[in-house]
Amino acid sequence: MSENLYDLLASRFPQDRAKPCFLLSDGGVVSYGDLEAGAARVAGRLVAEGVEPGDRVALQAEKSADGIMIYLGVLKAGAVFLPLNNAYTSAEVDYFLKDAEPRVFITDPASWVNEAMRHPPLEAAVSRTGGDLASLIYTSGTTGRSKGAMLSHGSLAANALALHEAWGFTADDVLLHALPVFHVHGLFVALHCALLSGCPLVWLPRFADAEVLAGLKQATVMMGVPTFYTRLLANPGFTRELASGLRLFICGSAPLLPSTFAEFEERTRQRILERYGMSEAVIITTNPLAGGRVAGSVGYPLPGVDLRIGGDGQTGVIEIKGPSVFSAYWRMPEKTAEEFTADGFFITGDVGRRDPDGRVWISGRAKDLIISGGYNIYPKEVELVFDELPGVTETAVVGAPHPDFGEAVVAVVMGQGDEAAMIAEARRQLAAYKTPKRVIFVDELPRNAMGKVQKNLLRERYADLFRG
Repeated sequence: MSENLYDLLASRFPQDRAKPCFLLSDGGVVSYGDLEAGAARVAGRLVAEGVEPGDRVALQAEKSADGIMIYLGVLKAGAVFLPLNNAYTSAEVDYFLKDAEPRVFITDPASWVNEAMRHPPLEAAVSRTGGDLASLIYTSGTTGRSKGAMLSHGSLAANALALHEAWGFTADDVLLHALPVFHVHGLFVALHCALLSGCPLVWLPRFADAEVLAGLKQATVMMGVPTFYTRLLANPGFTRELASGLRLFICGSAPLLPSTFAEFEERTRQRILERYGMSEAVIITTNPLAGGRVAGSVGYPLPGVDLRIGGDGQTGVIEIKGPSVFSAYWRMPEKTAEEFTADGFFITGDVGRRDPDGRVWISGRAKDLIISGGYNIYPKEVELVFDELPGVTETAVVGAPHPDFGEAVVAVVMGQGDEAAMIAEARRQLAAYKTPKRVIFVDELPRNAMGKVQKNLLRERYADLFRG
């Protein structure tokens, strides 16, 4: 029996294929029948052009329904889908093309799908096993060249089914989707939950206030990154009445500030559901659908996920094992071996702790750990103090080279205030070695496409701060 992910997704499409799948921002509608027919023609064209099971197919383009037809068509043909950020430069793309060696590279999905309509549809999906490769997702590469995480049909299916159940999706839902689809959040987490439900998606090309506010009038679930929620809260049009039609707001891809969590609850009387994931395992933990959602916590491991804390077992690097964890880094056997323990746990590189009841808290990335005067400092602890100070919107704490301490703590603050007063207040709440030596005020923090602060850029920017 084939374990092609396409077969699982298509088996959950509504029986009436005329039902809407994508509700487009221009008022257009793409039905489940349209999606199915487009995917079949894409698969037919790929096979006709000699694409074989395991061949890579790369897509770099703006978000569109045609792009999703290509994604599903690639799966159906038994090939491997490689999504690329449409913001990548040609030089960056060259690296991915040389590394992954795709058989096909698509940059104009509308024209490509239009041409595919001339080909006979592929009626049955190419047989795949659960261990066969379905997608290559390249990591951001902030600490070296990007690595291709190899995600199988089985790993993606296991995660999609677990999330579909954990978040209570049904055919009555309508998902507001304003995320990019070159990343696991928009492509796998959001899209798969909707397709497994056979429900419509409010399909927005990007987050734009007016379109999102209009889309919320139709939606029952919204998935987003923290910046989506801060932008909603900054808009007076986002009212408790407007939010009342949604049963669930989900957030991930970057840490959600406790202050945003609290302000959102005060505005809407709803608590954002925060979860934790990464390219190598899609979603790892989630706060519960029913029960306590706690600010700052990412909840509990999904069923089937074995999570442990390395080191002293209290605070340390998170290690995971389970059906959704990737198999290896593409063509990097040595790097793969480094990232897995002898007993098969993937070393995530995220530092965290776990309560006695199993609830997980993330402190930050291991590579962001600051060692000052021989003491270990986790930036998250310092950031939580600064984020509560008057005039502060958000804080990123990094280490900068220091002639006496090795590294010194630097707080980069979005907002305004008095540097000396802030350092003095932080000292009242933190040990001396954790207290920042400098506070830098900025208008914006550098972020990647998913809204995550790029601390590596801040470390580079302030590398000479304490040098004479």
